[in-house]
Amino acid sequence: MSRVIEVPEVLDHKGFEVLIEALSQVTQQDAARVLFNAKHVRWTSPYGLIGLLAAGRVARERTGFAPSIEAPDNREVRGYWERMDFWHVAPDVYDLEPVPARSHGTSDALLEITPIRSHHDVHAVVERVRERAATILLNKLHYTRPSVIQFSVLLSEVCQNIIEHAEADGWVCAQTYNYRERLGRDVVMLAVMDVGIGFEGSLSAEHSRRHGERWSAGMALERALLHGESRHRDPGRGQGLQAIRRQVDRWHGELAIRSGDAMIASPTQEWGDLDPMRTGLENFPGAQILVVMPAHVENE
Repeated sequence: MSRVIEVPEVLDHKGFEVLIEALSQVTQQDAARVLFNAKHVRWTSPYGLIGLLAAGRVARERTGFAPSIEAPDNREVRGYWERMDFWHVAPDVYDLEPVPARSHGTSDALLEITPIRSHHDVHAVVERVRERAATILLNKLHYTRPSVIQFSVLLSEVCQNIIEHAEADGWVCAQTYNYRERLGRDVVMLAVMDVGIGFEGSLSAEHSRRHGERWSAGMALERALLHGESRHRDPGRGQGLQAIRRQVDRWHGELAIRSGDAMIASPTQEWGDLDPMRTGLENFPGAQILVVMPAHVENE
């Protein structure tokens, strides 16, 4: 018998919270396999899609069994999952047979789900996105050529954090959207996730004693993102996330990081729907990063 987890109809950063709240009911004592029922999903963001992989990995680690998954009934959602290569990556997490090589071509509007397992993967991701970044950022989002290079550096830094700090595998993907009602222009949405030790675990040895009982996932996120603190004592370490935050701010975008039971966003924009800080969330391992960058407009 399977324990069924209903995947939210809208699988974005908010839907991810609903998903992992349901996942919290799955414990190590569950002998049953877990079934993720995604039949009713009608919209998915990059964050939500790799969040489904992260949730499946956690279910697998908790029960000792690979979970199963029901594909969406919605044809457009199924097509999007196929274009994002979800079914090629999913057999690493879910009880699925590997699928044949994809028949669809590449798209300049997205970066398909790419696992990050080593420093080699980080370089491979950057090379893949470099080929498409020029088209997306230059032609569709009207960024300058230096910004294209900076985007590649940003992506590399975010992925590098998984290898150096998470002590676990991760995933990255990106997609462009038109925020017509909220912003009146296109955006690129980048999501990176892992299910490793998280920010609290990574920084604990170096910083928890100083903060005592106040030490928490939320404080760890603040120290890392706003103050540039790292688990390393070397001068200059821990500046990567601050550099990313400054770059996203320069592009008038949003950056959010979720880890443990907290989520921090800096900067936040009027057109966005992120809170500067949320605590008391459902505890979830690792780090989940969301970057939203809008198209450039003249004189901005």
